[in-house]
Amino acid sequence: MSTATAVDFRDEDFAQSVLSFRVDSDSQTLNALQQDGATAIVDLAGEYEAMGCSVNTLLKARVLGRLSDIQVRDFALGSHNEKSMGTYLAMWSELLSIAPSGFIAPVASLCAAIAYESADKEGAAQYLRRAIADDARYSLATLLQRVFASGWPINAFAAMRADLHPKVCALIFI
Repeated sequence: MSTATAVDFRDEDFAQSVLSFRVDSDSQTLNALQQDGATAIVDLAGEYEAMGCSVNTLLKARVLGRLSDIQVRDFALGSHNEKSMGTYLAMWSELLSIAPSGFIAPVASLCAAIAYESADKEGAAQYLRRAIADDARYSLATLLQRVFASGWPINAFAAMRADLHPKVCALIFI
């Protein structure tokens, strides 16, 4: 019988690991941290695409922590396409279930955006409530509230998101 135990994502060690990857906007290595965040997202999505999950706890903590940066979050927002939407929603949903307080709003907002694009308006609203409960002034949650309330067409939202992604990539990977 193995003595190894499953990681409790609600424990202090996991929360500290996520916090250690938090991006300080005043960091002298901000661009390198943003690149690391974008790369971590691509790596984690690759694991979900290949296996349907990830057992890499450190990578999950890295993604959650790096999403504290708006550019990394915006990179994440544009990373999926119509074909990979389900994979990304599964990934973001799992991260949402393990995110420590203070790191929920970015990932909940990403879930809300994908749910909206999937025409799941109730699911999008539920995810958005989670984001706002974590941070009532979170910028993407505020934007998504306006998008949802206006009834902005899904295809227009998807086009805006896809149009933004190359610009974010150019800023991160300069």
